[in-house]
Amino acid sequence: MGLTSNTVLLLSVLFALVLFVGTVWSWPRLSRRTWLAVGGRVGLLLSTQLALFVSVGLLANQAFGFYASWADLFGKETDVGVVVDHTAANGASGAQLQVVDTRHVDKGGVGRPRFGGQIQKVVLSGRTTHIATPAYVYLPPEYFAPEYRTRTFPAAVVLTGYPGTAEALVDKLHYPRTARQLAKDGRMQPMILVMLRPTVAPPRDTECVDIPGGPQTESFFAKDLPEAVTAHYRVGRKPGNWGVIGDSTGGYCALKLAMHHPDVFAAGAGLSAYYKAPTDPTTGDLFHGNRTLRDEADLRWFMKNRSAPDTSLLVTSSKVGESNYKATLRLIDQVKATNRTRISSIILESGGHNFNTWRREIPPTLEWISGRLGDH
Repeated sequence: MGLTSNTVLLLSVLFALVLFVGTVWSWPRLSRRTWLAVGGRVGLLLSTQLALFVSVGLLANQAFGFYASWADLFGKETDVGVVVDHTAANGASGAQLQVVDTRHVDKGGVGRPRFGGQIQKVVLSGRTTHIATPAYVYLPPEYFAPEYRTRTFPAAVVLTGYPGTAEALVDKLHYPRTARQLAKDGRMQPMILVMLRPTVAPPRDTECVDIPGGPQTESFFAKDLPEAVTAHYRVGRKPGNWGVIGDSTGGYCALKLAMHHPDVFAAGAGLSAYYKAPTDPTTGDLFHGNRTLRDEADLRWFMKNRSAPDTSLLVTSSKVGESNYKATLRLIDQVKATNRTRISSIILESGGHNFNTWRREIPPTLEWISGRLGDH
């Protein structure tokens, strides 16, 4: 049974309940002052509290998608490898994208893809960085419609936080369902979404940095990923066809990618983002003494010391509940002072650093980014 299984959650709750009832029932019998009775009381209390803690932890993991499996929880990746053919099967670029599964946007099925869209689980393999990572690709219903067969579509990369799971973007944050409904209502254009986590070298948090002697994460997202997706799907190849969205760590990555690579990403949206790459036990030494690399990973430093990029940015925060509120206002003022970079914001009255807040921000974010991307 998987970590996110409802059965596991139900069993843990039942076990905690049984322990609680057993503790109440046994307490009078363990009221004596013998070592055996005292040990029994301590054991029952600890067992009940541990069972309750496990139940709450499993419930929180289901709600927020921190870990996808037991292996993910304990820092061990045991996914079966996917064979990638490194011939030029996907065109002259050599970039690789392999579809390993498909499903409807709504579980249970809503008919054919041309009516409900489709979600494809894929493995992306970078031509230049040699990074391979799973992702989910949402294809809108129009992608399968005969009248759109020659049309290319804009695309947006959608990134989770750290550690995060790509599945949470589909099942918890509902990006495909929201995009489909917004397009149906005429509030955004049909778009392809490429959904994955920024942690492409798990369990390390690489912060979308080209690490000296390590994973070239920024290059993977800015070069290899668009190349692989464009070679496989009908995505526009001109500047202005790509955007990037993310929350938390993914939000920082989204803003940085749009700022560092305006020739690739016409827009970047950071939901509850921070603006400077941390260095901590999860990241390790990201910069290896390279001061330029460290400085350019600081988005406020970049805006102050480099030419303002020709791109559009969206930042979000809340007056109560988010730690980035003041930093977000400072970044807005800094970007507004430039004459090339455009910035918008969503500031909520209250909202924590969690899925509920991001679900409130995703619809207007998708509308915003749709209005800044072109199809050709």
